[in-house]
Amino acid sequence: MNNKQCKQVLDEIFVGIFEQKCLMNIEQVLSEFAFDIKLPNKVIDAVDGKETWASSINSNKYISQINMQKYDEYKGWMRPKKEINSLDEILKLWNKVNYTTTERNYDSINVSKSDTIYSCENVYRSQDCRKCKNTIFTDGCKDSEYILACQRSSNCSYCIRVDDSSNCSNSYSVICSSKISNSFFIQDANSLYECMFCSHIANRRYCIANMQLDRSEYMTIKAELVKWILSQFVTDN
Repeated sequence: MNNKQCKQVLDEIFVGIFEQKCLMNIEQVLSEFAFDIKLPNKVIDAVDGKETWASSINSNKYISQINMQKYDEYKGWMRPKKEINSLDEILKLWNKVNYTTTERNYDSINVSKSDTIYSCENVYRSQDCRKCKNTIFTDGCKDSEYILACQRSSNCSYCIRVDDSSNCSNSYSVICSSKISNSFFIQDANSLYECMFCSHIANRRYCIANMQLDRSEYMTIKAELVKWILSQFVTDN
């Protein structure tokens, strides 16, 4: 996924949640929304000297998955047998072939700056995602689409900062919850629709801070909250 495609996905996510396009650039989105998400880091490929992206940065040498495969096809990774006289010799021999593979993606398309991606499409700087589509700055999610800065969640769509949750949609800032839709700032809750600042409740709609409101009251306050949320973020001027 290139930067233009990433920005298009960001716009769709923002429209799905806030009903307006994203006014920030990609780096600003990273800083504002994904500041604490574990993401792949930039490292240098020891074979061609180019930048590549790895979920682990505890290695001395890296090789991109593409270069690893090319080397395997061109020369192969097996080595001729040599006499071994010490453990130190084994370690030196191992060092010659011990590269950490980066940008690993399997059965996936249009993936960039990401590592350990499985059966996904359109992924930008994310890791450990499975069966996801249109995913940006995300760690450990599956069966989801149009998600930004989410962690350890599944079956979510059009969500920003959803952690340890499932079956959420069109929502922002949800933690340890399930079946949440069109809601903001939810924690440890279940089956909420159009709720904000709620915790430990279930099967509710039009609630704010665990208080029941009528629909018109709720929507008026929600409109003001959306303006406030978006005003907190820097814009791409």
